[in-house]
Amino acid sequence: MNCSSNSTPPPRPRLPSRPPRPATSAPNPSNPSPSPSRRRTRRSNPIPPLASHLDSMPSLANKWVLITGASAGFGAAAARAFAREGCNLLLGARRGDRLEAVAAECRALGAPSAHACRMDVGSTPSVNAFADWTKSLTPKVDVLINNAGGAHGLDTVANGRDEDWDAMVQSNFLGVMRVTRAILPLMLNNPGSYILNIGSVAGIVAYEGGSVYCGVKAAELMITRALRLELCGTGVRVGSIDPGMAETEFSLVRFKGDKSRSDKVYEGVEPLTAEDVAELLVFCASRPPHVCVDQLLVKCTDQAAIHKVHRRTAR
Repeated sequence: MNCSSNSTPPPRPRLPSRPPRPATSAPNPSNPSPSPSRRRTRRSNPIPPLASHLDSMPSLANKWVLITGASAGFGAAAARAFAREGCNLLLGARRGDRLEAVAAECRALGAPSAHACRMDVGSTPSVNAFADWTKSLTPKVDVLINNAGGAHGLDTVANGRDEDWDAMVQSNFLGVMRVTRAILPLMLNNPGSYILNIGSVAGIVAYEGGSVYCGVKAAELMITRALRLELCGTGVRVGSIDPGMAETEFSLVRFKGDKSRSDKVYEGVEPLTAEDVAELLVFCASRPPHVCVDQLLVKCTDQAAIHKVHRRTAR
């Protein structure tokens, strides 16, 4: 069906004219006429059409984007998404072989450059070495994505293990602090740069067995908010993306490689994907410098809350 037409539309029927208003009328105390200051005035600068506004959005082409935990999940998806935007990529993760594969994929997708360097955010010397490597490649960083992290175990406090607690504190909490401290000098003289931290709905609402993970994600959100205050006036923006249920390697790591247990987490649910979160990161980074998205909470439609998940039949 062709909806376009060049024919002249029929004339619109004329509405009956209103009766003329009387020249003068007695004031009505119950319905006084608006004062001149309250009368609606016509805008001197009309709002531009949405399409025009979108066309004026700044381009991400040739921006320098640094991503931690870039070997898989949200980090790898973000690397691919920014590569398609024409960004230069600085990728860090512990799994060097997978990291190199992601970098090669990004170059094939259009990234002018994609550099990979093994890094452990749980180690201050490793983070500092990564920062020195970054400085050898670029004098500035436009977007820092603190993505490295994860959950280990689902034990109660009474049954928790020190090694799991330490791993979560090091990666989700101290890792964000270390990387931000090391990279911030490359952002302070670059107004419009953006620090984006990957948080979690677990940092907002607690659940049983998630005491430490919920705790470190809540701490990460507080880091984001404190940084926002500390950097106000510098031109550096700070925000947090807080996803709900997302199908990545998250549950596989949490359950220490138990795939059957991991699969049950997403059974009968259409969860978020890593690409969904990557798109939000690109959206935030592509806002004009005067716009800062402080926080985005995103969940799949099947998840209304931590404890409210609609499950269909098993996939």
